[in-house]
Amino acid sequence: MKLLVVATALGPLGSGRGGGVELTLAGLVAGLLQRGHRITVLAAEGSQLPADGAAAELWRCAGSPQPSVQHQGREALISMPADALLARFWRRVLAEAPAAGFDAVLNLGYDWLPFWLTPTTALPIFHLVSMGSVNAAMDAVIAEVAAWDQRRLAFHTASQAADFALPQPPVLVGNGFDLTAYTFCPEPEALLGWVGRVAPEKGLEDAAAAAARCGLPLAVWGLVEDEAYAAAVQASVPAGTLQWRGFLPTAQLQAELGSCRALLNTPKWNEAYGNVVVEALACGVPVLAYRRGGPAELVQPGVNGWLVDPDDVTALAEAVQRVDRLDRSACRQWVERHASRQVLAERMEVWLEQGLKP
Repeated sequence: MKLLVVATALGPLGSGRGGGVELTLAGLVAGLLQRGHRITVLAAEGSQLPADGAAAELWRCAGSPQPSVQHQGREALISMPADALLARFWRRVLAEAPAAGFDAVLNLGYDWLPFWLTPTTALPIFHLVSMGSVNAAMDAVIAEVAAWDQRRLAFHTASQAADFALPQPPVLVGNGFDLTAYTFCPEPEALLGWVGRVAPEKGLEDAAAAAARCGLPLAVWGLVEDEAYAAAVQASVPAGTLQWRGFLPTAQLQAELGSCRALLNTPKWNEAYGNVVVEALACGVPVLAYRRGGPAELVQPGVNGWLVDPDDVTALAEAVQRVDRLDRSACRQWVERHASRQVLAERMEVWLEQGLKP
């Protein structure tokens, strides 16, 4: 197939502003290229594709980044800034995609506009929905697409899909990773890890509190979106508990992450998938997570980690004491079976081919 993949309008690929969508796009593009598909990526000006996606054509577009609906509240109105990057994306899609002969357009952005456009154009637009329910207007437009033709929608996990009004069972594709980029580490250090955007919905304060109770340092990797929140978390635990490592490219992240005794995953909301969970497992790092959202479907208790009740810091700290019972090689093996980019590309291919049938 000849496919146009539309990236998030939150910022350039490689900046970290797109969160897990950037990682999803990289794995998806590389996997589809390996299966012989012709891929074009539409992304913000300043974007770069990783080396294994270099065979894809890259269309860049200038404009003001779209504010994330995740941070605007359930009843917030849909809005776009002046000179909106999102509007420019979809103006270009509608103007150029038909003449370019794409078989389908695959949207990875969690934005109202492309969902609303889907039933209004003959251009086959598909959506890999990247988040759970965070906004009433988004819920409504996703439900409208589902009622019109649910074949145009795919989700990462059952927990995520359950957030939406769907007339049929959802298409679930998981996610996919380049496992050659992650080195298995059999011997950990006395160190816990946490990875994600540093923002309130990610629950870093719980991981910090659990680490403090265990007397272990917590390495924190990720883009600090909320400086005041980060400062408050820092002040909530003894000095030396947190090690701020910053936002790192995959190669550097996995080299440091692999040395952790465990990854703590503490979201305060319904995560659609849990990319950082898989990244840790690929390095052989067990995951201790709340029984909430997508991560609860990835962590297999007693095999690659432990699940505890949501927001229970005491239980999280107690799980740290049980982590040495787990076989780190089993963590890597789970990822190889369930979350390689080859597996994702195969699932996406089947979904798109089914959706393109009359």
